Amino acid sequence: MDPMWIRHDAPTMERLTKVMNTTPDRYDRIARWLHWGMALLLILLVGLGFYATSLTYYDPLYHRSLSWHRSLGVVVWSIGLLRLGWRLRHPPPPLPADTPAWEHQAALWTHRFLYGLMLLIPLTGYLITTADGRGVNVFGWFEIPALLPPAKGRETWMGTIHLGAALFFCMLVGMHVAAALKHHFIDRDGILRRML
Repeated sequence: MDPMWIRHDAPTMERLTKVMNTTPDRYDRIARWLHWGMALLLILLVGLGFYATSLTYYDPLYHRSLSWHRSLGVVVWSIGLLRLGWRLRHPPPPLPADTPAWEHQAALWTHRFLYGLMLLIPLTGYLITTADGRGVNVFGWFEIPALLPPAKGRETWMGTIHLGAALFFCMLVGMHVAAALKHHFIDRDGILRRML
């Protein structure tokens, strides 16, 4: 006999579906929390990154804002892994049947790039920070050690990749938001409501 926690009987699954607020045409509650939580963190992270780089090295807020940016980057990378794992185990609801094939492909590849960049950008930030052999201090709670030996110049080319990937990410987010608004206000097909 299976233990109760792995039983897939109808009443247990029904209770789980109710708690998760899952329906065939809507993302579940955890997916929605991860989506909107990440959205807020990413807005803060990108804003903080651009703000920090606008300051001079000797500005009192320069090092503090970069420290917060790094710490938030670790949080975003961790949640990004969790979100990717959740997405792989809980596929999104299907697009409406009348959605054109090109929109299916655009949505698929936009999401793939967004997930990839959510993991790549913090990784390049880590490689920038640890280029001199020092670890990444996370909110003063713990430190992630440098896994690679110091390398002169790594922070420069990783910084170029980090900035380019961040700009590409912002462009994709803009397209993602524009597409969601188009579906909501022009097509009126309920796609945006699936994540609300």
